[in-house]
Amino acid sequence: MKRVIHLPLGRADYARTYALQQQLQRMRQDGEIGDVVITVEHNPVFTIGRSGSRTNIRVSEQERERSGIPVYEIDRGGDITYHGPGQLVCYPIIDLRGYRRDIKWYIASLEQGMIDLCADLGVAAKRRAGYPGVWVGERKIASIGVSVRHWVTMHGLAFNVDVNREHFAMIDPCGLPIEMASLVDLVSDDLSMGRVTEGLLKHMKSIFGWDIVDQEAGKYWRSLDV
Repeated sequence: MKRVIHLPLGRADYARTYALQQQLQRMRQDGEIGDVVITVEHNPVFTIGRSGSRTNIRVSEQERERSGIPVYEIDRGGDITYHGPGQLVCYPIIDLRGYRRDIKWYIASLEQGMIDLCADLGVAAKRRAGYPGVWVGERKIASIGVSVRHWVTMHGLAFNVDVNREHFAMIDPCGLPIEMASLVDLVSDDLSMGRVTEGLLKHMKSIFGWDIVDQEAGKYWRSLDV
């Protein structure tokens, strides 16, 4: 079992969380800390990965600004996506040299954790060849975009629990003309974010061989100059 620190951030601003990831990735590369996994809900934001483009924002700049949703162009793989309340975002910051030096395996493992979570709730989810993430029929319920430096990962997955449909409709998610699904559309259970987070971490613990220890993020936040 690999000891992994879990930082549950609750609701947090994207820019500060991005800076926190960058700091933790540097610390992990330097051997100052062990593996870490962050769970968080973000305030509404669009992020664009290395292969993305602002042309996949469907609305005008004026309409986007009126909505109060900022855009960040970042260093993960993939195109544009939305983060917001009702979406579980998970950022593992782990050294793949302690697992497999195989990014495809890592992405498939993240997908499997979400597929297993869906199965727990009676939802038949699947992969789609050539399109990272998790799908329910023709709709996408989860997205993946990662960055790896010196075998240490950053960014991760976003799983829709109960997201704002109107916000997602402002973009072509992942650069595709697709419909996004939320877990609440598919199950009758009363779902809390805590329950979904616990379920996802249970499966990631099994897949990656983690011994997860919760820890407050305060000391890391205090060291950030953002």
